[in-house]
Amino acid sequence: MDGQNFVLDLTVYRSLKEAGCSDNLEDTVSYAKILKTAVRVMNENKYDLLERAAHRVVEQIFLDFDSIQKIDICLKKPDAPIKANFDYVGVEFSRSRGDFE
Repeated sequence: MDGQNFVLDLTVYRSLKEAGCSDNLEDTVSYAKILKTAVRVMNENKYDLLERAAHRVVEQIFLDFDSIQKIDICLKKPDAPIKANFDYVGVEFSRSRGDFE
């Protein structure tokens, strides 16, 4: 997946009670920082499988952000090397922090 187009959708789960009460960025997780982690992981290696790339993104987000408890990920590849008419190919799954401990 090195240098190729991809579409990455993430939904992260954590308690929002403190941020909802305080309106303070320190009480939540920065979307920009999560995105920076995901992009770094996607670019650090050449992945042959979407499954491996998605797994590594989730794994690294759990390592970098202690407060995140669950992640839904959908990784799509619009220009997969397949001789067929399609919009994209992709993988989608959910992982909880406990899956990596």
